[in-house]
Amino acid sequence: MAEQDSGITLVEAVTQALAFELKNNPEVVVFGQDIGANGGVFRATDGLQKTFGADRVLDTPLAETMIAGIAVGMATQGLRPVAEFQFMGFIYPGLDHILSHAARMRNRTRGRLSCPIVYRAPYGGGIHAPEHHSESTEAIFAHIPGLRVVVPSSPARAYGLLLAAIRDPDPVIFLEPKRIYRAAKQPVPDDGEALPLDRALVLREGSDLTLVAWGASVRETLAAAEQLSSDGIEAEVIDPATLKPLDIHTIIDSLEKTRRCVVVHEAARFGGLGAEIAAQIQEYAFDLLDAPVQRVTGFDTVMPYYQLENAYLPGVERILAGARSALGYVRDSVRHGLREPRAEGGR
Repeated sequence: MAEQDSGITLVEAVTQALAFELKNNPEVVVFGQDIGANGGVFRATDGLQKTFGADRVLDTPLAETMIAGIAVGMATQGLRPVAEFQFMGFIYPGLDHILSHAARMRNRTRGRLSCPIVYRAPYGGGIHAPEHHSESTEAIFAHIPGLRVVVPSSPARAYGLLLAAIRDPDPVIFLEPKRIYRAAKQPVPDDGEALPLDRALVLREGSDLTLVAWGASVRETLAAAEQLSSDGIEAEVIDPATLKPLDIHTIIDSLEKTRRCVVVHEAARFGGLGAEIAAQIQEYAFDLLDAPVQRVTGFDTVMPYYQLENAYLPGVERILAGARSALGYVRDSVRHGLREPRAEGGR
């Protein structure tokens, strides 16, 4: 475990949260391929088996269907399993158990049984990995009733959100953006204090533009906001943190000030969470908008190999282009006589 005074990385914060729950809740069991003796492919479970024993931190065969299904059985019988898939791209063999059983158990049994499972998976691109190792398919799980989808974007958020996910009475898909596993350190007290689920986080306040991003894309989005600030444009940055259920209220509160929104994610554009956020804004806050919601996303292609990863992933320049499009929309339409300028608010 890293020294607290020097801070810890996101992956170390995951380890710290798992260790806290294993120590303080005998119902918690952690398992997955190579997570015991080897500590996982990214070392997120490093040292846990040695500390808590092989009956609490279990290595499994390379069998994702089995990993997903055993978690359902454990959860319905009083345990709190934390099941790891090595990469999000390997989770698909387990979809039947996750979607057909874990997500439906409370409804199917009319509340008699629930599935307090956390399915963990490193996800996203940016580490020069081969095929199936760079997936960003969070929208698949967000579409399923009965599942929570949580994505941390910093060490402190990883620690607090994972604690909350393990303690939640229903299944949580916990996606860890591996591109930022070791990108930065920050002090994270090992105090067992969870962060609230289902609540978006305002990471930067602003009055001219709302930028919404999660996971690894938060880093580039904050960098873009700083560049905009040098031009006199103050962007508010919101991290939904819990993608399902979505805290649309915090985003709408921001739009009360800014009247413009850009959503950033590295998943493919079509059917991505950006489209859902844009649809909810249109449905509940259309009258607040001075410009259409812009989306800065990955492309509708398979994630490319490392030579083209940077072209695929939304970078600062693409986020700035989306921001300028949102900011320029009203000025252009007023200039061309398409509408009257608003009497109040914004640029």
